[in-house]
Amino acid sequence: MDIQTEMTAPPLSGGLDPAQARDAADAVRNAIYRATILLDSQKWDEWLALCADNFVYDIKAWSPEINYDMTYLHGSRKDLEALIRLLPKHNTDHSPLTRHTTIYTVDVADEGATAKGVSAFIVFQHLLDGTNSHIDAGESRLFLVGKYYDTFRIENGQALFTSRETRLENRRLDKGSHWPI
Repeated sequence: MDIQTEMTAPPLSGGLDPAQARDAADAVRNAIYRATILLDSQKWDEWLALCADNFVYDIKAWSPEINYDMTYLHGSRKDLEALIRLLPKHNTDHSPLTRHTTIYTVDVADEGATAKGVSAFIVFQHLLDGTNSHIDAGESRLFLVGKYYDTFRIENGQALFTSRETRLENRRLDKGSHWPI
């Protein structure tokens, strides 16, 4: 479809025209990338501000050994608020994490009020110390690989997360990994 045809195309079913659909998809992409930046910066409260009141968060991985889905974390927004308040008290590895997120798909519902997104992520850990801190300090290591399966509510041009399933490819989480990925 050429740009002229796209600009004059009739609205999609549900009344959403192509420009509105693009704006909604852009809002979703912006929310996903902003979430990545806030998680990298450990700005937990600002990250939660991107989430609706009914937000649900999961970290899961498939285990071929037990032929079952493993759930590392499941919580509502309220549960995550409590977890975040306790993070400073946790015994944790303070090595910072850096996420690289690539958005694969954004599907806006016909009515334009909800959307779904699928993204791949890679998380690197930048070691501050370790078993041999004089050797390991300053090294960056691959920490996690997986996909985000997100759902959104779109209001006033803003996309709010209503759920995020963080689906891990690897199944070993180390100490200090009890925060949102």
